[in-house]
Amino acid sequence: MQRRHLLIAGLAATIMPLAAFAGGVTLDYEPSNDPIKAALKQGKTVFVDYAADWCSTCAVQERIIGAIRGSDPAYDENIVFVRVDWDDYGNAPVAIDRNIPRRSTLIALQGSKELGRIVAGTRHADIKALMDKALAAAQNS
Repeated sequence: MQRRHLLIAGLAATIMPLAAFAGGVTLDYEPSNDPIKAALKQGKTVFVDYAADWCSTCAVQERIIGAIRGSDPAYDENIVFVRVDWDDYGNAPVAIDRNIPRRSTLIALQGSKELGRIVAGTRHADIKALMDKALAAAQNS
């Protein structure tokens, strides 16, 4: 019995920091209630992650995004994060209208402007630079 408690405590100690590391809420894109359009209409800055659950590049990007968000609450306070499921919406207007070439594409938007994008990139510095650009735009609006 004690061994089980020790295992559970060890697992909890491992998982809890990862949960805190994940940052705030990421909205899932749904065309019936488009969080991208709604946020842009309200003048907010949006960071969109076009991803697939099975994509290893997407998983690396998501870990980096979570780590960056977890390092500074200003990201979650100023940017709306949205994940678009590539398998469901890769051929939908949410991807086609923005010329999204593939899954593992990250874009930052504000108003009618695209602030920047990364296609299949997994360099921490590049993703942070894009998120910092979005944060600066949000704080200056």
